[in-house]
Amino acid sequence: MREAITRIADFFYLKPLRRFVPQETFRYAFVGGLNLLFNMVLYWFCFHFVLRKQDTDLFGIAVVSAPILAFLITFVITFFSGFYLARNVAFGRSEVRGGKQLFRYAQVVAVNVAINYFGLKLLIEVCGFYPSPSYAVIQVITTVFSYLAQRYYTFRTHRCS
Repeated sequence: MREAITRIADFFYLKPLRRFVPQETFRYAFVGGLNLLFNMVLYWFCFHFVLRKQDTDLFGIAVVSAPILAFLITFVITFFSGFYLARNVAFGRSEVRGGKQLFRYAQVVAVNVAINYFGLKLLIEVCGFYPSPSYAVIQVITTVFSYLAQRYYTFRTHRCS
């Protein structure tokens, strides 16, 4: 699967792009785009069909809003697909190995979770925007942060002095 996705990404890595975008960056953007598309479709599906736009009472402890619960469900699944794609397709030459990659990846994702949670709360509950477009805006913000953190921290390819 890794080889197939890498070949597809490299197929779209056209000559004009090669002048301006390093291959590793392009691959990250490509697999990030795939994972983001998967994330968006899964969020929409969970919000509309699994949760039916209804808030959920969690065992009488707390009520979780449908947009937030859809995000949490989506997060559990796309955490692993994103790590797999970043590690094996985009940053296969990283000097960071093993559990350290997963730990660092989890740290970056934790920051993204906070951005998602507080961003959704702000846009949906405070500003009154619709959930799906709000989620899309938050994903753009987290994508930029994630690229920089994964490239220079989680999967770095050279040692910083």
